Amino acid sequence: MGHSIWVTSDTHFYHENIIRYCKRPFATVKEMNEVITERWNSVVQPGDKVYHLGDVAMGEGAREQLGSLLTKLHGSKRLIVGNHDDIPWLAKGGWFKKISMWRVFTEWNLLLTHVPVHESSIHERIVVAGGVNVHGHIHSNDSPAGPYFNACVEKTNYTPINIEDILVNCKKLRDNQN
Repeated sequence: MGHSIWVTSDTHFYHENIIRYCKRPFATVKEMNEVITERWNSVVQPGDKVYHLGDVAMGEGAREQLGSLLTKLHGSKRLIVGNHDDIPWLAKGGWFKKISMWRVFTEWNLLLTHVPVHESSIHERIVVAGGVNVHGHIHSNDSPAGPYFNACVEKTNYTPINIEDILVNCKKLRDNQN
């Protein structure tokens, strides 16, 4: 069996205020970190690839403890940089195989970014019609109207989502727009 590709966004490990701000169903940061880790490892296998669409961690304890948490997470991790990510520090840690501003999957007409980008930017990166921007940043809010898919943990039950499931959802999105 081949390796799977997974997508997640806005884990905000160690970020106490995100629990209240996004009404996450956790009593403590410790519980949030444990549940996200458990759900991640329940679907991601060690040989899989995971695209994290940014805002990995922030808050007290993140710098001291994030490395040990990330090494517990299955899969080969790639980071699409978020607005709260300290790029030099995360790069120095070596926890991510690649760090970039976006990822284009031309074979699936997908543009992975942290924030939803303007529709014209999707078409600049993906020449083929029907491209979709898979993004994070907006947490439990709905994506803008158009070719978008929100991969924030609040929208995916705090579990990475398989790229095949994203493609199925994107097909439904396109079918509903026609």
